[in-house]
Amino acid sequence: MPAIREITLEDNVKITRHFLAVVLVIAAVLVVANYERPPLGALGGGATPAGPEFVLVAHGGAGAYKNLTPELLEARRATMVRAIQKGYEILSGGGPSLDAVEATICVMEDSALFDSGRGSYYTREGVPEMDAGIMDGRTLAAGSVASVQHIANPISLARLVMEKTPHVMLVSGGAEEFAKSQGIELMSPYYFYNEREWQRYEKARAAAQKKTSAVPHEDEHGTVGVVALDRGGNLAAGTSTGGTTMKMPGRVGDSPIIGAGTYANNASCAVSGTGVGEYFMRNIVAADICERVRYLHVTLEQSANDVVMKELAEQHGEAGVIALTRAGDVATTFNTDGMMTGTVRADGKIVMKGWSKTAEPMIVPAVK
Repeated sequence: MPAIREITLEDNVKITRHFLAVVLVIAAVLVVANYERPPLGALGGGATPAGPEFVLVAHGGAGAYKNLTPELLEARRATMVRAIQKGYEILSGGGPSLDAVEATICVMEDSALFDSGRGSYYTREGVPEMDAGIMDGRTLAAGSVASVQHIANPISLARLVMEKTPHVMLVSGGAEEFAKSQGIELMSPYYFYNEREWQRYEKARAAAQKKTSAVPHEDEHGTVGVVALDRGGNLAAGTSTGGTTMKMPGRVGDSPIIGAGTYANNASCAVSGTGVGEYFMRNIVAADICERVRYLHVTLEQSANDVVMKELAEQHGEAGVIALTRAGDVATTFNTDGMMTGTVRADGKIVMKGWSKTAEPMIVPAVK
């Protein structure tokens, strides 16, 4: 039997050193693990911010609402409520923000009451051409289509571009060939016939022929868009439009341009724009608003105001945006006569406002 050796002071020092080394290693591992955890708002990670469980904001276009008849104004408001109710149903059931954005926009595209889908404005050749874009704030995946003529729901085709192709944007005939490959029916031009918009086109064409005005400045810019935050803390944005009255065939606006009229990033915010698209493209408006929030650490409202009410206003760019952060902060900013918006949160109350600068908000239940 070996002799039991007495533990010396030197042995105690060695044991202590080994113990401290183990403790330091464990501490280092914990520090690294905490350092590598995605920060709040990072792509696809982080804890969901404190605040509302989910939020959805929709717009029906910014522009000259004073030109709308009371009947058309009420019809648009009722359709937006119905569209938002669809989005609320998805989000309240735990569905993703992308699904809510797409479904809400589809209702407005189908209604023929907005400058999107069946209500799209006519080009100089008398044919509607539509654009749409959608973006996932969690992954930065995005899809868009432009100058399509036979697609009932351009926002849905934009999402297919995002999910089924390696690309971000498809245009015109290429986009429609892709649609057919995905089982989407190409609609007859008669599907898009809209008496109201045809009369607008005829009036604009007559004015252009008399050279009194190349493009009458009376559009209410009925582009539609939605931003949403789901229960998982993920943002999404989508925008769909028929462009401007008497636009040149092939003209593409800001709605399908990621960063211009549509943008979403969990690290900052989600934005959908409406107005004169050329100004949005020149100023990359949607991305600019989000990057100001992300890097300058200003509030969402200040960021939207600085871009829309200062920079674009100084350039005489008619514009409006809806914007949303993961904390549930909302901005609905416009420098035009009006921009109809609707916002719904987990409390199930839709707040409708914006059809004039003095309009009192209307509260409508989100449950049908």
